[in-house]
Order: sequence, then C-alpha cells, then structure tokens
Amino acid sequence: MDYRLTPRQAQLKAHARALTDFIAAYEIPCEEDNGLPADTHTKIRDAVLDAGLQAVNMPAEWGGAGLTIAEQVTVQEELGRLTGALWDMVWRPANALRFCTPQQRERFLIPVIKGERRDCYAVTEPGAGSDPQNLATTATKNDRGWVLNGEKWFVTVGDHADFMIVLAAAGPDRAPTLFLVDKDTPGIEMTRVPRFMHTFVYEHPEFTFTDVQVGEDAVLGGIGEGYDITRSWFTEERLMIAARTTGAAERALELARDWAVEREQFGAPIASYQLIQGMLADCAVDIAVNRAYTHQVAWEVDQAPAGDRKTLHAKAAIAKLAASEASGRVIDRCLQIHGGRGYDRTYAVERLYRELRVDRIWEGTSEIQRLIIANELIKRGSGVLDLPTA
Repeated sequence: MDYRLTPRQAQLKAHARALTDFIAAYEIPCEEDNGLPADTHTKIRDAVLDAGLQAVNMPAEWGGAGLTIAEQVTVQEELGRLTGALWDMVWRPANALRFCTPQQRERFLIPVIKGERRDCYAVTEPGAGSDPQNLATTATKNDRGWVLNGEKWFVTVGDHADFMIVLAAAGPDRAPTLFLVDKDTPGIEMTRVPRFMHTFVYEHPEFTFTDVQVGEDAVLGGIGEGYDITRSWFTEERLMIAARTTGAAERALELARDWAVEREQFGAPIASYQLIQGMLADCAVDIAVNRAYTHQVAWEVDQAPAGDRKTLHAKAAIAKLAASEASGRVIDRCLQIHGGRGYDRTYAVERLYRELRVDRIWEGTSEIQRLIIANELIKRGSGVLDLPTA
C-alpha cells in the first residue's frame, strides 16, 4: 500500500490551497453582507479559471479539469477550509449534466464549465425530502413538450443559477424524470428565500412551477431515469462532503491549537492544561481517521469495476456519516477552546460551527446514511468493511 499523494495530487493540493487563500480574503465581507457583489463573483471566477480548477468533475475534452475522484477529494479538502461556503464558488456542475445530449451539452453544460452559466438542482419538496418517492411535482405531456407544475424547496444556488435541473413525475405513469429548465421560463416564481443559521454565499430559495412549458428536448437522460441519475450523483457528492468537512475540521484545529498556545490564563498558556490538551488530541484523532478513510474510498471508486457500485455507495455513506459527525465534534471543541471569542462571528471557528451543521442533513441525512449502511450489511454481509485486493 502506498498512501503518499501522487505528484499530480500534491500539485493539485498546492493549487487548491493557493486558490483557497485568495478566496478567504472575502470571508468577512460575505458574512457581514450575507453574500458578495457581482464584481467579486467575477474576480473569483477568473481566479478559478486561472487555477485550472473549474468543473473538476467534468472531462477535459469538454473543458473541465478532468480529475479522478481521488484528485477531486484532494482539492475539496482544501476548499473545505473556507467559511461562507465560498468553496461552492469553485463550481462543480451537477453530475447529472453528464447525461446531456450533444445539443444540451452545448446549450447548458459547456457554458457552466466555462463559468458563463450556473446550474441548480431542484429535487426536494415540502413533502419529499429524504423520501423522493413522495414526489408531487408533475410533468404533463402536450403537443409542445411537457408542462411542469409543483413546488421545490432548498434549491441551493437557486438565486444565482440561470437554469434548473428539475425532478418531476412525468406522464400518467408518474415516471421520475429530470428536466432542464431556463429559470426565466414563464411560470417559474422564486417565492421565498429562507434565512438559515449559516451564512452561504448563495441562497437556497423555494420555487413554484405553474404551467411551465418546456420542449421535448428538455428531458435529461430519458423518461423515468430521474432517480437513477440522481442516485449516481450521491456516491461522489457524499465523498466530497466528507473531504470538505475534514478540511474544515483541520482548519478549526489549527486555529484552536494556535489560540491555546498563545492565550494565557492563570499565568500559563491554556495549552499547558490537560483538559485543553485532551480536546486537541481528540480533534486530531477525528481528523486523521476520517481523512484516511475518505481517501481510501475515493481511490476505490476510481479503481472499482462497474458491478461494485452498491458496495461503494455504502462506503461513501460511511465516509459522509463519519466525517460530517466528526467535524461537528471537532468544531464544538475548537469553539470551546476559544472561549467567548469563539462565539464572535469575526472568528472562523464560530462561522464553521454554524456552517458544518448542515452537512449532517443535506445530500442525505445522517439517519439515511445509517439506513444505507445497515441495508448493505443485511443484504451482503460485512463486505462493506473489506479492503480492496489486487
């Protein structure tokens, strides 16, 4: 076994850290103004393009960075250090866009890769969150294509995106189907922008769709393929969450360590007190273990035959569950080490404390991850725990 980063991974890590350091200058403005102005978006977009880290999940022949999953994890770990979810400004087009027809690719995906357009994924509904089988949004066939009606919640980047990937129940068979829809299509209304506990550079609005007419060419990937395409995205995205939360936890530990060494109470640095030392040590354990497992599973995804996807899906669930919950423990300790300063929004540990909480909810709650893991164990035994063999 060789656990060293490859030369390419080491280079990507350095580029991602340099880009992260550049973007980090905008953390406080994002927090204070609940977002960033258009000229800042342009500056960061240009920096992403200069770094060659645009669309890391898309093939180089389409204009993306063409990174492997292991390489993407290396990059996302660095970007996860950013507060304000500024990591999302280093855009990753929705994996579903890989299923575009050549014509759809030219209209939607290629401009996203170039940073000229932005997509958002509209799946969750008031009654369909963890259980998408309750899908209420419908697509009705007519002589001009399809008519969409329904409501979507938590449409991340919905305020900034100019087109949507919408999941709807199509036709009398209610076949789950994805549709590519320009956001300015008549009948689409952004009805509410909720205020969440975290600060996110983009919003998560709610939308209604009222008699939204789209053409036959709006179907993405085929009628009835919506669930399968969406599920194929989860393995990768859950690994990216594991990577980002691990990177965030490491930044928090670095800040807490420095604070503990420099902060004096009762005539000595607080790092000299064993209760503080114990918290620092526990943080290091949480980070080290989850980094190792996340990188292992990412490598396995790159190496695995097509028939091993179910086991890898469960392993990605383990990574997401473990890393997101561990990062919550880490940031809680790090905030405690900072004392009252840790409760100040100008300190990164406070922002991370609020922002990491959602990682136990989106892209599948911790409870859903546990069900996925348990289901794999029940059906196939403990193979989900096995190391790959040569």
